Amino acid sequence: MNYYLFFLFSAYILGSVQCLYFHIGETERKCFIEEIPDETTVVSHYKVELFDVRTGGFTPPTPGIGMNVEVKDPDMKIILSRVYSFEGKISFTSHIPGEHIICLYSNTTAWIGGTQLRVHLDIQVGDQAIDYAQVAQKEKLSDLQLRIRQLVEQVEQIIKEQSYQRFREERFRQTSESTHQRVFWWSLSQLFILLVMGFWQMRHLKSFFEAKKLV
Repeated sequence: MNYYLFFLFSAYILGSVQCLYFHIGETERKCFIEEIPDETTVVSHYKVELFDVRTGGFTPPTPGIGMNVEVKDPDMKIILSRVYSFEGKISFTSHIPGEHIICLYSNTTAWIGGTQLRVHLDIQVGDQAIDYAQVAQKEKLSDLQLRIRQLVEQVEQIIKEQSYQRFREERFRQTSESTHQRVFWWSLSQLFILLVMGFWQMRHLKSFFEAKKLV
């Protein structure tokens, strides 16, 4: 059990923060799938840069260029749909566990002119999304109190991760049982069809032989 908790804690620490960048065209749509427990806060910091054909590099875009952001929950319900500027923060809270789809695409094509955008994206999940410096300043916490607060938040997030893993295991078990049941009934149906076909062929052959007066 201790090894399982250590593995879960390590996976939580490694998987709770994702920093990346990608290129996107003027009509292109990029989507990411993030597995999130229920009642978990997700914060994404992003920055958009525009490709400069004269320098061959990426520079800050002109005003007016931004990103459309759309987030769907595992039931494919839209929980966030907004237009953001070229740099900022995206924040939402999950209400059901599972795979959430985060999609980004340019809000305009008028100023891009066929060039590409580079989007820097930093996804933070759970307590990693909390700005503890701001919390300490707002609530006037000492270093020890802040550290205890961080540990409490991490433990709560680990508990959520455990609950989500149990949810996934239960869903996988139900899927396996359903698949097994379908295979069983399909095999039974095939056996029944073979028996019926065999019986029909025997009757047909018997009628044929009787008609030829061979029996």
